[in-house]
Amino acid sequence: MKLLEGKNAIITGATRGIGKAIALCFAENGANVAFTYRSSGSAAEEIEKELSAFGVKAKGYQSDAGDFEAAQELVKTVIEDFGSVDVLVNNAGITQDNLLMRMSEEQFDAVIQTNLKSVFNLTKAVCRPMLRGGGSIINLTSIVGMKGQAGQSNYAASKAGIIGFTKSVADELGSRAVRCNAIAPGFIETDMTDVLPEETRAKYLEQIPMKRLGKAEEVAQAALFLASDLSTYVSGQTLSVCGALNR
Repeated sequence: MKLLEGKNAIITGATRGIGKAIALCFAENGANVAFTYRSSGSAAEEIEKELSAFGVKAKGYQSDAGDFEAAQELVKTVIEDFGSVDVLVNNAGITQDNLLMRMSEEQFDAVIQTNLKSVFNLTKAVCRPMLRGGGSIINLTSIVGMKGQAGQSNYAASKAGIIGFTKSVADELGSRAVRCNAIAPGFIETDMTDVLPEETRAKYLEQIPMKRLGKAEEVAQAALFLASDLSTYVSGQTLSVCGALNR
């Protein structure tokens, strides 16, 4: 039996990078996948086809996770379409890097809205339905939220906030068999890291004890563990996938 056979999952921001890798991993392991995207309808259609090829139900929804009302409506619609929500992966995120002295209020607010408020929005929307039968909430934070990074005070604040939010939700919902955990990726090979100058990439590699960037699929495997019944006594934790960068 596949690890997520018959489970229904919502994954935000799943048309590329880590979100896409998680969606594919979940579908391969038997989960029906509802995923969100903000603008690329053609990319969403391709993802639907890729996921459906595993014999599961898959559907993309154009929705802004940072918008409270949109998030509530999304979960309502997904439950109508899929019947229930067993797993939520809060993956949607952006960066707007700048040194603090140059960072605008708009840059700070945009990152907090998309990265942190979205986690509140979606988690609030699914927690009541999950109380009926339990579930797993997985929040994508970052090593940057644990150790900080120059030029990313907005991003670090949003990702650190996710860790505190995760622990609090785990405390609140644990007695009703709803688990809440976070994953903290380190430097992962994505379309964002692909465009980095070679000297910047080399600088990152110097910091990583394993001397390589991680793969999105490796983060997806961590999400699979936390979504499945292999982790039924794991809650309130932050699992680092970082090649020992946070040692």
